Amino acid sequence: MQSAMSEEAFLDHVADRLGALPGVLAVTLGGSRAQGTHSPESDWDTAVYYRGPSFDPDELRKVGWEGEVSGIGEWGGGVFNGGAWLTVDGRSVDVHYRDLDVVEHELAEAEAGRFRWEPLMFHLAGIPSYLVVAELGVNQVLRGELPRPGYPAALRAEAPGVWLGRARMRLAYARANNAPRGHRTEVAGAVAVAAMEAAHAVLAARGEWVTNEKRLLERAGLRGVDHVLAGARAGTGGEPLVGVIDEVERLIEAAAQAASGS
Repeated sequence: MQSAMSEEAFLDHVADRLGALPGVLAVTLGGSRAQGTHSPESDWDTAVYYRGPSFDPDELRKVGWEGEVSGIGEWGGGVFNGGAWLTVDGRSVDVHYRDLDVVEHELAEAEAGRFRWEPLMFHLAGIPSYLVVAELGVNQVLRGELPRPGYPAALRAEAPGVWLGRARMRLAYARANNAPRGHRTEVAGAVAVAAMEAAHAVLAARGEWVTNEKRLLERAGLRGVDHVLAGARAGTGGEPLVGVIDEVERLIEAAAQAASGS
């Protein structure tokens, strides 16, 4: 049961406890609560920043909060390298692990216009390695000090083409291989992922940070893909599915063209 502790007092309590963990240099608040788009039921997304092997998740387990605490690297071993799902004072709190050595490396890469693609559970299009840089740009620092980078010009120049190229290739494959066979599920999946990839391209062209996919289509002006999928005609042949792909491709190209002039 949630106590009568105010949200401000609760956040201070969590930040103080996380900031006191051995090896932790900074604590941030992210997600919808950091950006002012949250509802009363929204989770509290936090992150602890440390350097190298100085942080041990066992220290977080010792706090005694209910939930699951992963080891470092247990969430795939990429930049999103682990964390915890906890219940604190009746509220849902996520804690992400952020190694400053890794974050600073990805910041330097982003400033040079380079990034990697990584798969991540619950993210249709996966994530770019510059996600940890985006977090620095938009999250609130609660304890300690962290850099707050703007969107690097080199990344803004390079990332849109990479993301848009992925989206185009995905739709081309679906048009050539899935649609002729009448494979509606595969086409719908390809369209969904391509739309997310294209949305990444649009936001990168605008120089706007992305930290998750929850509002990505809205921000990119690609929510119209919903209507294309909803209006897809049933049929056993591939022609209706090719039409879906063509219409989605037109939406993507229009959004990309508009963003390139921003």
